[in-house]
Amino acid sequence: MPTIFTRIAKGEIPSWKVAENEHYYAFLDISPLAKGHTLVIPKDVEDDYIFNLSPEVYEGLWAFARKVALAIRAAVPCKRVGVAVLGMEVPHTHIHLVPLQSEGDLDFRKVRPEVTPEEQKQIADSILKEYEKL
Repeated sequence: MPTIFTRIAKGEIPSWKVAENEHYYAFLDISPLAKGHTLVIPKDVEDDYIFNLSPEVYEGLWAFARKVALAIRAAVPCKRVGVAVLGMEVPHTHIHLVPLQSEGDLDFRKVRPEVTPEEQKQIADSILKEYEKL
């Protein structure tokens, strides 16, 4: 059975897409640590551990994530875009890209800000616009 992230990448479950290419997909987290918190996934590989990926998929995922992070930083006011790879909650490799004002913004235990669907759509559209410029 496909993971929820595979189903999102295939369009079976709606998401706020911020970037996509043939092999990778990026979308806003539904429970973000900060506005613009994005998940980056490989489309065709459902392994839940990033270090199990083939070198080609691993390197391609990071190159795609870098481009997405540049777009996030251009679209969302932040000092940096933080990176986390946990992979415990969904059995599908994914990279968290989180706009940061401070290191504490990357604490997954903190209370999450409320972001309306309208705000999510506006943020996703802004990031996608920046991604397409790169």
